[in-house]
Amino acid sequence: MILIVDDDAAVRSSLTFLLKRAGFEPEAVPGPNEALAIVRREAPQLILMDMNFTLTTTGEEGIQLLKQVKIFQPDVPVILMTAWGSISLAVQGMQAGAFDFVTKPWNNLVLLKSIRTALELNEQKKEKNSPLNRSDADNKFHFEKIIGQSDALMEVLGTVSRIAPTNASVLITGESGTGKELIAEAIHANSPRMKEAFVKVNLGGLSQSLFESEMFGHKKGAFTDAYIDRTGRFEMANKGTIFLDEIGDLELSCQVKLLRVLQDQTFEVLGDSRPRKVDIRVVSATNCNLPEMVATRTFREDLFYRINLITIHLPALRERKDDIPLLARYFADKQSDINGLPRVSFSSDAVGFLQRLPYPGNIRELKNLVERTMLVSGKSLLDVSDFEGQCLNLGNNQPVRKGGSVNFEGMTLDEIEKQTILQALETHEGNLSHVASALGISRAALYRRLEKYGIPTDK
Repeated sequence: MILIVDDDAAVRSSLTFLLKRAGFEPEAVPGPNEALAIVRREAPQLILMDMNFTLTTTGEEGIQLLKQVKIFQPDVPVILMTAWGSISLAVQGMQAGAFDFVTKPWNNLVLLKSIRTALELNEQKKEKNSPLNRSDADNKFHFEKIIGQSDALMEVLGTVSRIAPTNASVLITGESGTGKELIAEAIHANSPRMKEAFVKVNLGGLSQSLFESEMFGHKKGAFTDAYIDRTGRFEMANKGTIFLDEIGDLELSCQVKLLRVLQDQTFEVLGDSRPRKVDIRVVSATNCNLPEMVATRTFREDLFYRINLITIHLPALRERKDDIPLLARYFADKQSDINGLPRVSFSSDAVGFLQRLPYPGNIRELKNLVERTMLVSGKSLLDVSDFEGQCLNLGNNQPVRKGGSVNFEGMTLDEIEKQTILQALETHEGNLSHVASALGISRAALYRRLEKYGIPTDK
């Protein structure tokens, strides 16, 4: 049973009719007292709840009812119904435990999609599965591109396996180089949309002037230099998945336009006023601290809660050291295949050395280090000294103790990272492209670190 709570009889009738046609069993009540009487005696599958039940429009009644419902039925998903003026209250409702919110007047397809997603996720929560192990993941899901066996990675893949079959929006967080794009691809590859398009967009590289044309497309003649029609990324991703990378770098003015599309899944092509609908799943990624950005008003709060229905945090490579030998082996074998080189092996000391490095550039940095060491040394057995030489070339010239361990004693991770960047800048004479490549990070990630540590960019 789906419980509808709204003081407007017309809204109750409309929703009841919509849900019955969609195959659900709705029950509608006009206010909090009737709703609480129901949730005290039984657990609905889902609750559609208005935020105002009297002449007031503050939305506080809805927040209060939500908190009461969560006391009696903490596991029942709640979707809030709100007018535009109550968006901030709806965000508070999300923080208080609501699953989602929809605006009035609602879009029937978007509302039904949100309901089905909520029900699917809630059903999966109830299933009592044994802890996911790697063999289970390999048998049921496609994770071929993801290398590792650490507990931290297995936890991530377990989450992916549970949420991939749904349409829930996903936010992937983690440092640069941790493999966020691979996780996004895995979500798509294990979803019902797997045969449709997976469209990647780097929002960090999109200026305000290019955003609408790139995302929504344009008609010929829509602006100067618009010589032909262009299909936007949202239209390209129709029926599939759109991956919004570096979403934390998106300008505020563009965030408003993006939010509008994500709310009703409609957009307008530049030069064409006819709205177009899309059916997409949204997966976003960032290495920024979005809650902190929301607090400083550099990222919209309503957009934040729209994109992170499910959050997956990818641990840094230094937090999953058990995966380093497997990753090093994988990168070495791949390099041998690409360049027709004989297979190489690693001494046990070399493996231990690799596991002790801090990797500010994460997996990307390990990949560069292994490949450079293979190509430069030309040896079939790689030892500590081979990797130490390449660490020095990369600017990671920390003092080395006897036995090959790097001396980071007394230094915090931030201090190690700052010193590594400074040394790389000196080694490469301030060439930022070379520095970023040597550290195994993108130029955008390097700029963020330079700003973080107050390092002048003209070094």
